[in-house]
Amino acid sequence: MYQGFMGSLGALPLAKHGKSRAINCENPHGEKGKGGMASSSLGPSRKGSPCISTLKAGDIVTLAEIENSGIIQHIWMTVAQRTEQDCYVLRDLVLRMYWDDEEMPSVETPLGDFFCCGFGRGCIVNSLPIVVNPSRGMNCYFPMPFKKKAKITLENQHEYDISGFFYQVDYLLTEEIPEDIAYFHAQWRREYITQKQKDYTILDMVKGKGHYVGTYIALTTLERYWWGEGEIKFYLDGDNEYPTICGTGTEDYFGGAWSFATQCNGKTVENTYSTPFMGYPYYSRHDEEMRSLYYNDDTLPQRGFYRWHIMDPVLFDEDIRVTIQQIGSCHKGNFERQDDVSSVAYWYQAEPHVSFAPLIAKEDRWPR
Repeated sequence: MYQGFMGSLGALPLAKHGKSRAINCENPHGEKGKGGMASSSLGPSRKGSPCISTLKAGDIVTLAEIENSGIIQHIWMTVAQRTEQDCYVLRDLVLRMYWDDEEMPSVETPLGDFFCCGFGRGCIVNSLPIVVNPSRGMNCYFPMPFKKKAKITLENQHEYDISGFFYQVDYLLTEEIPEDIAYFHAQWRREYITQKQKDYTILDMVKGKGHYVGTYIALTTLERYWWGEGEIKFYLDGDNEYPTICGTGTEDYFGGAWSFATQCNGKTVENTYSTPFMGYPYYSRHDEEMRSLYYNDDTLPQRGFYRWHIMDPVLFDEDIRVTIQQIGSCHKGNFERQDDVSSVAYWYQAEPHVSFAPLIAKEDRWPR
């Protein structure tokens, strides 16, 4: 097996083969021996170019463009949030990734949602492939191989220029990329109000061979009572009316149970958590200070969840479609709900892939 994909502790003593490189503003082309050359007030090669100082409104910037074959091993990004209006920045910045000779992206998603920070808000995420540290230090460890070329861009669809965008792309140049490699993909979707008795679509129109590796959902509940009875469905290789895999409920899919709740001093308390493969890192009701400052204490309940299929990828040979029901429960039993749902699907597949539908307008991406 190609050693570059063996990132476990047990594989560390094995010899690695390739050339380690990194792209950031201090070395925008990842060239050997050319990092940190820019000068500052401290002198030559003293933190002269740590970030994109101004990301102009409407601009698309190329963060990384890598020739030859290799694998992206780690991505780190952050952007400042200084004013109330900046709560939209994480959904106004659009992240795209292209592999080899693609003209259409294999990854297209608002920046924040890609890193499990929906609603334009940062949160702490402690998982295996996605890590978000305090103050929005966003990290991705999904391996992203390519045979000819890799390109990562960022589009600023925000109304204003953005000051201070920091990033680094760490990668390995190697010719040892297997012939049957699958390429990384991610796609964002949203329904501002879901339809009763119609499952929300997380992923559709995927053709070819591959494996599904993760789901992020940002849920804004629009109705009363418990919201988490909807079952996730995986339609595989020609499934039509009924799926091959159907879960048992929303909180079950994200590894929770009994509404994530415990009793504390006679009150029901919803608990967030973050683990290597699944998590519930964000709940707006825990964010009293920010709700009072930005939203006058009138925000609807917002919840963010992730589920990584790293130990249990969902394999498909021809096609895949992923949906989730919007079903709740109250004292009268289960009922069909209508909520505001956004999602990111993460998967690997052989190229070429079916082009994505156009990303919806920024105004339709903004959190409620």
